[in-house]
Amino acid sequence: MTDPAALLSALVAIPSVCRTPNGAIVALVRDHLARHGVEAAVLPGPEGDRANLFATIGPRDVPGIVLSGHLDVVPAGEGWTGDPFTLRQIGDRLVGRGAVDMKGFVACLLALVPEMVRAPLARPIHLALSYDEEVGCVGVRHMIDRLPALCAPPTGCIVGEPSEMRPVLRHKGKVAGRLTVRGRAGHSSRPDLADNAVHLAADLVGLVRGLHEDFVAQGPFHAMFTPPSSTLQVGVIAGGTGVNVVPDTCRIDWEARAVPGTDPMTIHDTLLARVAALVEPLRAAGREVAVESEVLSAYPALDLPDDAPLRGLAEAWSGHAALGAVSYGTEAGLFQAAGIPSIICGPGRIAEAHRPDESIGLADLEECCAMLRQVIADQR
Repeated sequence: MTDPAALLSALVAIPSVCRTPNGAIVALVRDHLARHGVEAAVLPGPEGDRANLFATIGPRDVPGIVLSGHLDVVPAGEGWTGDPFTLRQIGDRLVGRGAVDMKGFVACLLALVPEMVRAPLARPIHLALSYDEEVGCVGVRHMIDRLPALCAPPTGCIVGEPSEMRPVLRHKGKVAGRLTVRGRAGHSSRPDLADNAVHLAADLVGLVRGLHEDFVAQGPFHAMFTPPSSTLQVGVIAGGTGVNVVPDTCRIDWEARAVPGTDPMTIHDTLLARVAALVEPLRAAGREVAVESEVLSAYPALDLPDDAPLRGLAEAWSGHAALGAVSYGTEAGLFQAAGIPSIICGPGRIAEAHRPDESIGLADLEECCAMLRQVIADQR
């Protein structure tokens, strides 16, 4: 086995921030696989400067297991006590951007490649590494579309997001959107001759809050989650140029988290219907207002049944009982929507992600490698 900490150091050293080109990190992974005789398919996305990577170890024409991770990280931001893109050890922890979310899991996958190759495997192990997961699971969608040409239908998928190596059965779905409000600019001394986009935006914020309160009061509810209902919130509102100018533009970025059984896009559609019901009478009365809508990202919920065979396998492989649900989202819901049973199970704690001095424990890497050895043994 290659040292996973050394591989993690090499992965962290490449600042593969979401929405930026990722050719360097894809090349690193591809070259590592090639050194062990594994051919990887590099699958460029429509952006042209980013790509997914898919590799199969074992027979391609036999159903097998997918091990899924993402190569992108969130921006480093402020507050670090060292270079975010130089892995450093503090005690028994490794610190660097992406160490836990989720280059630690990727490093463990790569470290176990020699053992996968030597097995030999009767059923394949597929490595599925995607881009721009952090901005709505963008890249993996294109990879999932290509799977029928790449391998036999997989038996299941493990997404290695940090879960302290506990298999996770469920997460909420998500849709994020942007409402751009258009009004008519004017001097603040004559607001009667203008249409204030910020004022209308404030009414739309009320619609988002009202729909959220409807879900909280009426459900549907899912007892595994906290909170147990779908939720909505406005995260960004921006508009105006000065206090003496009636603003003609305002932007609202909003998000919904949907419990399993609720399609996130139905929440989007309900909100837009309420927006139209508010805006159309204003336009009919001669107001110069309009609202444009854009979907920024969306992915479905994960909802693996309690009695799914993959749950028992993941519990046996990891040595941990399954956890019913988590609050964060992953590409697992997209794999499940494509007909591939999916579960989350990866090293480290989600609380370490997206923060300065993000870190993962050496013991976390060891535990993840131990689980992967169990997967290898079961695929023989």
